[in-house]
Amino acid sequence: MQWGDLRKTVPAVLLSLDFSIEVLEEALEMGASFIFTHHPFLFHPLKTIDLQNPRGKLIARALQEGITLYSAHTNLDVVPGGVNDVLAGLLGLTNVEILAPTGRDELEKLVTFVPEGFEDRVREAISSAGAGWIGKYSHCTYQLLGTGTFLPGEGTSPFIGKEGRLEKVREFRLETVLPQNRRNEVIQALFAAHPYEEVAYDLYPLNIYGQIRGLGRIGELEEAVPLHEFAGRCRELLNPDFLHVRGDLQSRIRKVAVLGGSGGDYLDRALLSGADVFLTGDVKFHQAQEAELNGLALIDAGHDATEWPIVSSMASFLREKMMQKNLLTKIIISQKRKKMWHLFA
Repeated sequence: MQWGDLRKTVPAVLLSLDFSIEVLEEALEMGASFIFTHHPFLFHPLKTIDLQNPRGKLIARALQEGITLYSAHTNLDVVPGGVNDVLAGLLGLTNVEILAPTGRDELEKLVTFVPEGFEDRVREAISSAGAGWIGKYSHCTYQLLGTGTFLPGEGTSPFIGKEGRLEKVREFRLETVLPQNRRNEVIQALFAAHPYEEVAYDLYPLNIYGQIRGLGRIGELEEAVPLHEFAGRCRELLNPDFLHVRGDLQSRIRKVAVLGGSGGDYLDRALLSGADVFLTGDVKFHQAQEAELNGLALIDAGHDATEWPIVSSMASFLREKMMQKNLLTKIIISQKRKKMWHLFA
């Protein structure tokens, strides 16, 4: 969160790649008190807000109008389903893998004990919070019926049984895996869904890893096409300000590396992947030369054009979440996509 009030009601969310005066005006016109962007407006902590400075003036107005600004930047670049997966999907790539891994989930084992009849409720809660994922399968658990014993002490309010009397209850041992970074959310969901006053659970570290995160993607087209045809496809799908293409336009393209935004620094990864072409933005002159020397075709579609597809994808994601939770918040895609450059032939 760049700024705002977490307690404020949100009638509408406006999604944009960037925050600007035009986007702020659009949010006010649409009645959106929450703006979601990919690029952060604040890259460094503020020391002052100078109202004589255009940036400070814009921040002050947004605060005065009650606008919350939230940005998902590098996390949205590396996460599965983020910027680069959306870009690869738009181009129709198959057998998609991560181009430059940056990390992976450390997994833990959660074991809890649930009275018979409540196992489905608890499973749903912890799975919705991020537990139980194995690859593309969700709600992965194992349950075993047994007998739990407990003796409620003085001052307790047991869900089953009475104070001072030993109880023997049919309970399910329910176990699953979860990413370590989702532990707090999963445990909170467990407590909220479990009927017992005191919830028994165990957490075990596992020497195995889960989902990989990283920048860029590498995949394949269904069939090889000439470079000029693939470049035309990119122009049609991304609608960039410009499209720089380097390489033999008649060469056949099958294996494609993509990295939304500024990807020139990952040229070596594209070369190691065996890609026929690397689609990205903000490629420097010497990087383009290096690609040509190594026989790698390059398509520079610009920084913003290679990232814009995530905006509509995030809108679909948020609308689905609103429906699941029966919330009335509207999700709006900004119409203020601004051309970065004026081009002269």
